[in-house]
Amino acid sequence: MRDTVIVARIALWLSAASAASVGVVATFAPRTFYDDFPYVGHWVDRLPPYNEHLVSDVGAFYLGFALVVAWAAVTLARQLVLAACWGWILFSVLHLVFHARHLDGFDTGDAVGELVSLAVVIALPLLALWATRPARAGALSRPGR
Repeated sequence: MRDTVIVARIALWLSAASAASVGVVATFAPRTFYDDFPYVGHWVDRLPPYNEHLVSDVGAFYLGFALVVAWAAVTLARQLVLAACWGWILFSVLHLVFHARHLDGFDTGDAVGELVSLAVVIALPLLALWATRPARAGALSRPGR
């Protein structure tokens, strides 16, 4: 197995696990998600008011994405990897931008923690895209490479 295949699978599985960890709690324990996420601080409850329907829908969205990204990790089918990664990147960039604009009430540590955690979930699918890029014929066989 090529090293890049392993890198791609790890990045995709970590992305799926990240989505699933949010999705499970938000779907099945929306109040806990709202009150306590990310369990070392309180980030969601700083954006009131609580809405069980909205939180459980967000959880279901995350679970759906976790499934698609996990499927991409298992198959490494090029079109599926592209769709899963770019879809997740689009969502994650928009999510990061929203939270970067709504940091009122966050202390510095929580603000940095939130933004870093949101940036990491963008980096993982970018890593998977890099690792699954098509090999260029002869790129490694030319002198000086």
